[in-house]
Amino acid sequence: MNVYDFDDTIFAGDSTRTFWLYCVRRRPQLLACLPRQLAGAARYALGRCSKEAFKEAFFSFLPRLDGAQGFVENFWRENAARFRPWYLAQKRPDDLVISASPEFLLAPACRMLGIRAPIASRVDVQTGRYTGANCKGEEKPRRLREAYPDVVIDDFYSDSRSDAPLAHGKARVAGQGRRAHPLAAVRRPPLCAVLLGRLFSSDVHKKREAAASRFPFCHLYCCAKVRAIISSGG
Repeated sequence: MNVYDFDDTIFAGDSTRTFWLYCVRRRPQLLACLPRQLAGAARYALGRCSKEAFKEAFFSFLPRLDGAQGFVENFWRENAARFRPWYLAQKRPDDLVISASPEFLLAPACRMLGIRAPIASRVDVQTGRYTGANCKGEEKPRRLREAYPDVVIDDFYSDSRSDAPLAHGKARVAGQGRRAHPLAAVRRPPLCAVLLGRLFSSDVHKKREAAASRFPFCHLYCCAKVRAIISSGG
C-alpha cells in the first residue's frame, strides 16, 4: 500500500481553502461568515482555542450552504485537473490518503481517483462541527493503526514536515527527497499564503519556523519517499 498526504501532494493547493473560495464565488452571501472565521483565526493564533475550534469557525459557512454535498461533488468535477500528473501516472487502487482536510471533501475525490476511502478529519458537512480530532501530526498514525492494524506501507509521500510522526520513528527511510520528482520544486510561498498556512498548522511556533524557511526543508520533508512498516502497536 502506498500512503499519501493530499493537499500540495496529490492535489495542487489546499483543497479546503480552494473549496471555500469556490463556494464564495457562487454564493457571495457566505462572506457574512468572515467575521466569525477571522475571530476564530485570531483566537487560534493567540493560543486561545484548539485547532478543532478554529476550523469549526472556518466551516461556519457550511450550514448556510444549501445542498453542501452537491457543492462538493461539483467542486471536484470542476477541479479534477488539479490532481498532479505524476500521481495519476502511478496511482494504484489500494492507495490510501491520510489528511487533515475534512473527510466529506476528500471522499468524493478518492472515489473519482478510484482509490481507497481516505482517512481524514471527521467534520459534519451540514453543521461544520468536528466529531473527532483534527487528523494531523500524531493523529495520523493513530488513525492509520485504527483502520488498518496490520498495514504495511510501501511508500509514503508528503509535502509537510508535520507528517514526521507518520514517517519518522516508525519508518525505514529508503530515499532522499532530493530525487527528481515533480514535487521537489518547492517555491517560497507569497506572504498571504504563509499567514494562512500558519493558521492551519497544528503547532503555531513550528509553523512560524516552517513558513519562514519552508523550501530549505524540502530535502528533509517535502516529497520524502519513505519506505515503512508500521506495526499494530505503533
